[in-house]
Amino acid sequence: MTMLSVRREVGEFRKRYKWMALFVALALGGVVTRLIHLQLIEQERWKAEAQDNITKHVRLPATRGIIRDREGKVIASNRPAYELYMTPQLLDREDIDRVADLMKLDADQKAELIHKLEAVPLRRRSHLIEVFDDISRDQYAAIETHRRELPGVQALAVPVRDYPFKDLGAHAVGFLNEVNAEDLERAPERHYRAGDWIGRSGIERAWESYLRGRDGELEVVVDVRGREFNKVGGRLERKEQRREPVAGRDLRLTLDMGLMRGIERAFRGHPSGAAVVVEVNSGRVRALFSKPTYDLNEMSGRLSRERYEEIEQNPFRPLIDKTLYESYFPGSTFKPISALSALEDNILTTATRYECPGYYELGKRKFRCSHVHGDVDMRNAIVQSCNVFFYRLAEQVGLDRLGKFSRDFGLGQVTGIGINTEARGFVPTREWYKKRHGDQYRLGFTLNAAIGQGNTRVTLIQLAMAYAAIANGGTLYVPQLVRAVEAPDGSTIEDFPARVRRRVNVSREHLTYVIDGMFGVVNDQNGTAYEARVEGGVPVAGKTGTAQVARRKLRPGEDPRRAWYYRRSHAWFAGFAPADAPELVAVVLVEHGGHGGKYAAPIATRILQEALGPSAKSAAQGARKGRREGGKDGKDRSFGAAVGTQDGAVASRSR
Repeated sequence: MTMLSVRREVGEFRKRYKWMALFVALALGGVVTRLIHLQLIEQERWKAEAQDNITKHVRLPATRGIIRDREGKVIASNRPAYELYMTPQLLDREDIDRVADLMKLDADQKAELIHKLEAVPLRRRSHLIEVFDDISRDQYAAIETHRRELPGVQALAVPVRDYPFKDLGAHAVGFLNEVNAEDLERAPERHYRAGDWIGRSGIERAWESYLRGRDGELEVVVDVRGREFNKVGGRLERKEQRREPVAGRDLRLTLDMGLMRGIERAFRGHPSGAAVVVEVNSGRVRALFSKPTYDLNEMSGRLSRERYEEIEQNPFRPLIDKTLYESYFPGSTFKPISALSALEDNILTTATRYECPGYYELGKRKFRCSHVHGDVDMRNAIVQSCNVFFYRLAEQVGLDRLGKFSRDFGLGQVTGIGINTEARGFVPTREWYKKRHGDQYRLGFTLNAAIGQGNTRVTLIQLAMAYAAIANGGTLYVPQLVRAVEAPDGSTIEDFPARVRRRVNVSREHLTYVIDGMFGVVNDQNGTAYEARVEGGVPVAGKTGTAQVARRKLRPGEDPRRAWYYRRSHAWFAGFAPADAPELVAVVLVEHGGHGGKYAAPIATRILQEALGPSAKSAAQGARKGRREGGKDGKDRSFGAAVGTQDGAVASRSR
């Protein structure tokens, strides 16, 4: 009985043994297959991952390209700064206390450091995390001295953007700040990483791809505590892998910071305004000045919330670029374009005269002039800024002709300067007014348009380019801010020539006649800018403007005594010099400044005198002397004749 039981159990065991052996064989086969797969097929992958476990990647920041003005003055450069990084996984509380003692942190700063480290998510605790930026040189030295004792702590010297001119030209130059999640998602091909800096406005933004450069990287072998070494147990030996950073390209601008500083001085006493200076024969921008403004060093990473709110709530709007983004009624600075449109279409001639009784009557409404001018021709209408003459001109020319001609000169369109957001301005048409006023059109709309009021709006850069086209004979240029791209050694990589936008179809004779009137604005005794002339200086031709403004309501809590300021007209002056052979155009706007001849013209003439300097003054004096000597022979000594002879055309000068 017992023997039968034993045999039965042995037979049962043998059956199970076969299944057990099969299972073990399959398991061993699976293990061997997996080992073959890991060691042969996926060898490179796991080798790289193992290597990464003992490798620390240290970023080597690229130096951002330097921005210089036309004379070589540094506008934006890089200064050395120190950043402190920590690897939370490699730190304990004693290490944090040690760092706080070495850096001499107070209780609040230490608490902030601890909070920052505790807030790091688990998946990133093995990474280097930036905890302090722009630490002092003494703090950096203390950390470096004890670096071996703090394997989870690393201080890096990095380049930080620095703007020597601070707030001067801030809107044009632009500033940087740290990339955000939207930047990382929008342009993955640019390889931005958290902690990188990016241009946010102005040249810094528009030329980011040139200025940025490419970061380098340093790979070092570390142990489990993060300490660097080159050999482990005599078996692993690996040298540091280093990829050098590539510096960004330098930019040479057309801006003249010395001239900008002069404009800043000329604007003292005026809380808000703007100025643009461009070269007549190239469109290169010498100055873009907007007041008030902000410190670029402060905006680039060191701006507190309180300070930002202070800037944002400033009633004079320092965040707005008044040269490009804001548009204004041009006032009487628009009159030369109105005059040219009438002359070019042969609607009026240089001999046309109108009587100015001090007002223009349309139905029951009277459109006022500054005073009674009597019998005036077009030249005197420009010199004395007679509104009545231009009301009568508007009757003949019509709104659409005025609009077409002003658009030919670039008004109502972006100029293509290529930085920031540029306003288009606005040039109204009859159709636009009909849609707005229920298919009703009134002559008053045209009257206002002819004197730069109504709904016509321009930017300073548009007006500057239009006046440059008047001064150079009808060539409308694209405004240019960047002259060349340069290598760090100063050699030119790419040079940018002047770009012509279009040729305005206007005769030299008519241009010379209108310029003669603009010359009289500054140099005739009855000219609206006569008090702003510089005796013995470079001769200036231009046009004043006093543009009425829309009444704005005071902000809550704003001092009601400011109401008078906001009701004042904007003061304009647009002109060029030397008048006989124009080189530079200056457009000045003093917000709520009052009369253009009293407040804007002196600033503009001062700017032009400083910009052109003694050489232009000597040339102008020589030209005037030549005309005086020519007068002894009975020759025409007028400005119009002098300009006309340059191109073989003589302007008629009616008085």
